[in-house]
Amino acid sequence: MEDSLPRLEAEVVACRRCPRLVAYREQVARVKKPEFRHWDYWGRPVPGFGDPQARVLLVGLAPAAHGANRTGRMFTGDLPNGASAWLVRSLHRTGFANQPTSLHRDDGLRLQDAYVTAAVRCAPPQNRPAPEELDRCFSFLVREFALLPRVRVVVALGAVAFRTVLRLLVHLGLELPRPKPHFAHGAVYRFPGRVWGRPAPAVLCTYHPSRQNTQTGKLTARMLDSVFRRARRLVEEGP
Repeated sequence: MEDSLPRLEAEVVACRRCPRLVAYREQVARVKKPEFRHWDYWGRPVPGFGDPQARVLLVGLAPAAHGANRTGRMFTGDLPNGASAWLVRSLHRTGFANQPTSLHRDDGLRLQDAYVTAAVRCAPPQNRPAPEELDRCFSFLVREFALLPRVRVVVALGAVAFRTVLRLLVHLGLELPRPKPHFAHGAVYRFPGRVWGRPAPAVLCTYHPSRQNTQTGKLTARMLDSVFRRARRLVEEGP
């Protein structure tokens, strides 16, 4: 049977490969946060979301326990100063989203030329997936990339996502330069060669828009906007 994004989504949502993550995501869905006590939490793995013709792919770390694990959509439902709010406001300001809010699955949000996914599809305790959990989720990212044929730029949201993106490119047969690329906010890596008959995507790094980074000023709105404006320029420039 030919693969497709709907088929992949169904497999992601049904996944129970990681006992620790299954237990945690379901516990969070049962206990809930007091302010979300009336919500029927999603409590399952969260599939990617966005434009199937996207030229920009965003790779994050994992769903937030009371954000995407509650709402069932990547970077959706955080509090006003949470990661999803920061990310979607920036995507809207830079023309990749039709609205500046991401509250729930039926809120009308549409991504334009962008697709959002994550290295791990279940909310992990302390936002720290184990190496074996990253390994088990990796095949989903490989298939997702194959099903997004127009991707020309990958934006890595944080160091773990960056390492996962590099692993993806190596898996697809790309030879990385030496010394090995390292994560730094705003860094851009362009690789020669092709993967699956298309030019290797450029990789653009940004600090993750977590509250730890945004509330301390390590990542500002201007810095994040600059990353997505750079992503726009890179796709317009072509390979």
